[in-house]
Amino acid sequence: MKSPRTTQIVIVASIVLLVGFLFSQDIKGLVKPKEEAAAVMPQETQTLGLSLTEASATAKNLVSNAAAKEFTSLETAYQKAEGENKISQAKVLAQKWDDLEQAIPSALYLEEVANGQPSLVNCVNAGARFLKAFDNTQDSLSKAVMLQKANMSYTNAIAIDSTDLDAKTGMGITMVNGAGAPMAGITMLLDVVKKDPKNFKANMNLGLFAIKSGQFDKAIIRFENIIKNIKATPDTYFYLATAYESLGKKTEAIDAYLQSKKLAANPTLSSFIDKKVAELKK
Repeated sequence: MKSPRTTQIVIVASIVLLVGFLFSQDIKGLVKPKEEAAAVMPQETQTLGLSLTEASATAKNLVSNAAAKEFTSLETAYQKAEGENKISQAKVLAQKWDDLEQAIPSALYLEEVANGQPSLVNCVNAGARFLKAFDNTQDSLSKAVMLQKANMSYTNAIAIDSTDLDAKTGMGITMVNGAGAPMAGITMLLDVVKKDPKNFKANMNLGLFAIKSGQFDKAIIRFENIIKNIKATPDTYFYLATAYESLGKKTEAIDAYLQSKKLAANPTLSSFIDKKVAELKK
């Protein structure tokens, strides 16, 4: 018979294999384990940059020829623009890249907007897009840069308004993921939840950290609270099921997995959950 610890490792490992798919379906992956979190921000990446030219060139290879030509035209206009017009052009490019799910160039253009107009809203928007890019990319070097830039954006936002909950939530998330002391990030997220008990992002990331640290009972309480009092989403049910499964509570895990399947209505996720449920029923 497998030990509880071995069972937990197998469960978490199986979920990690799904991270790429879950990202593409707006179901956020698990917070990295301690050893991986430490590696997200290697020392040599602290001053590493990623140019708009590089990001744009890479992204153009992932979109249609027509879209690539449109971006080339828009980028030419952006490079020639000055002042307010340049910032407006950057906003247009950021939105168009985001529309095509190319978060890295989108985030870099929002960073340009925040640099040109360093307001609270612009810094928070840039940070949020960098976090989206961090979630979506599988390249370890790019992930490190995106996390670093997200942290910097939220640092700038907090410098403008240290009480802003969106900025504090974003900063806490970056810290939990490796851009700072994880426990300090948890403290920041707990402070956000204390002030705003229905803050979805803060609560979700606290739940994810509980899973990551093996505190499955706390994760269950957190995710059940989110579902009951904030918002029932496919990813919330998925991670609730993960926590139940990790504790050997098969019936509860099956119910939560099926709720995730129902809300997501995605064939690939449905297939995975069907297999998972079949295994749990054995």
